[in-house]
Amino acid sequence: MTDEITARAGREFYAFDGRVLEVFGSHPRRFHVRNMDLRVLGPDRKGRRTIEVVAGPPEAPASQHTWHLSAEEWQRAQGLEALLEAVRAGVASSARGDGA
Repeated sequence: MTDEITARAGREFYAFDGRVLEVFGSHPRRFHVRNMDLRVLGPDRKGRRTIEVVAGPPEAPASQHTWHLSAEEWQRAQGLEALLEAVRAGVASSARGDGA
């Protein structure tokens, strides 16, 4: 992947270039596909979702970035689903040893 994917959700802006997920906001963070896990939980009965990005191995995470989106915020977050799918694919590709 060579094209950058971006999305805005709430007050934060996300960019993914195929290797690094960058989170821009009050606490900017960077996560590399070889050292992260991504989980999208939900929707719950009210349509809310929780998104977790964990750095480090699952058994001993070094840091975590969690955000919660209401059903309305999820709908307004243009490009977020595509970005999350691209991150998932990058993590899976890295786990298989396909580059990155």
